[in-house]
Amino acid sequence: MSIKTVMCVFSVDRWNQDIKCAIEFCEAQGAHMTAMVICMCSVPPVSVYPVTVTRLDEQQKQIDLLAEEADAIQNILERTELSFDIQEIYTEFAWADEDIAQHACYADLVLVGAQAAGDENLQRRIIDGALFQSPTPILVNPRMQAVSSFPKSILLAWDSSYAAARATRQSLEFLKGCDAVHVTLVDPVARSYESGKEPGANIATFLTRHGVKVEVDKVASGGRRVDETLRQHAMDVAADMVVMGAYRHPRLQQRLFGGVTRFMLKNSDVPLFLSR
Repeated sequence: MSIKTVMCVFSVDRWNQDIKCAIEFCEAQGAHMTAMVICMCSVPPVSVYPVTVTRLDEQQKQIDLLAEEADAIQNILERTELSFDIQEIYTEFAWADEDIAQHACYADLVLVGAQAAGDENLQRRIIDGALFQSPTPILVNPRMQAVSSFPKSILLAWDSSYAAARATRQSLEFLKGCDAVHVTLVDPVARSYESGKEPGANIATFLTRHGVKVEVDKVASGGRRVDETLRQHAMDVAADMVVMGAYRHPRLQQRLFGGVTRFMLKNSDVPLFLSR
């Protein structure tokens, strides 16, 4: 997948470091940046209805702040040579995912920096919107430094699922320029209808034909959770990025009981490329 348009999501409250990383990433990719500056207004409790003048004043202050921060981001981008556009999004929490999804449909990648990802409510809306309601993959960067356009080592979490296969195809731009792609299987079981007699062999062959330098790593969990095993192996191979399919199980189950995707989003120390 050639990356020509990157949608970068910025929280209206904190974005100064995210914008620096986003600029560096888009410049390295030669990509157009759609800078989405989002403000999720708080919804008043039922007890305060009808809406008071004070409440309307608060909303106007939020709208004014959004305009000011969007102007500040535009001023920064105008000092670069990037192609860009600015999207100001003032919305309620309940509708933010739909606003994000609508714009994500016209990007090749959604980039989420450390400051936006650190806002738990915003991160949730980005995941629910871009990941579940658009075809666009997400790159979550927990670091206060730009994602390398040419990672030296990538961990590809492989479980033979549709989501993992889709993530593999959508991340080929990164995989092909990598020194080593570690196709990682946690406690693999040979099944002819799923992994084949030699788990990991089929996807390794597919990637090799694309010129990817592949190593198949079969890792025993030793009783640990899968996300803990993946995180440890990412450290062991000095991974610059983790690529994985997201939410193999139903969303409701994930929210009630956690899941690999949720724990990786919360605890990963390296950039996380997600597709579904």
